[in-house]
Amino acid sequence: MIKRICIFCSSSDKIDKAHFDAAEQITCELVKAGYAIVCGGGSHGLMGKIIETTVKNGGYAVGIIPEFMRTVEWDSKELSELIVVDDMRERKKQMIDNVDAIIALAGGCGTLEELMEAITLKRLGKFTKPIVILNTNGFYNHLKDLLTKMIDENFMNRQSADIWKFVDTPEQILDAVNNSSPWSSDAIKFAVV
Repeated sequence: MIKRICIFCSSSDKIDKAHFDAAEQITCELVKAGYAIVCGGGSHGLMGKIIETTVKNGGYAVGIIPEFMRTVEWDSKELSELIVVDDMRERKKQMIDNVDAIIALAGGCGTLEELMEAITLKRLGKFTKPIVILNTNGFYNHLKDLLTKMIDENFMNRQSADIWKFVDTPEQILDAVNNSSPWSSDAIKFAVV
């Protein structure tokens, strides 16, 4: 069975080049390691760069996009496989179904929503795979601080810190995926603070 990694990321073309460079670098490493890439299927921003890089390097890119986005031609034409769904809720569900890990690159409110839902599902034992957050140029510093504050102020328990792993460079991602703390489907039993 092919290993699959879901990548949450921006669809903006106007972001700093460092984010595009990081997306390209990690995509090359994932394809080389034999992973199929699952993403939102958009043709712009980091999504577009990831799909383009995956296909160019002989990898397999799966895009999952709601019909209303496809109607305005936001979907990439380079995808190996396009899955069209009814809405954003179904998109998020299918993006993480049967993946071996989630990687979050820089992004806007959609990326943050996807990431926070995955963290919540993992906290409740409904998703158990690694979640790695690439903190390019300190993009996620405030989120890291907020998650720490949530733990420090008892909105989440100390074990919750094992749900995610922050890394600063693309080179650290595969190691973080492969060496993440195991997580139990019984996590709901210790989710309450």
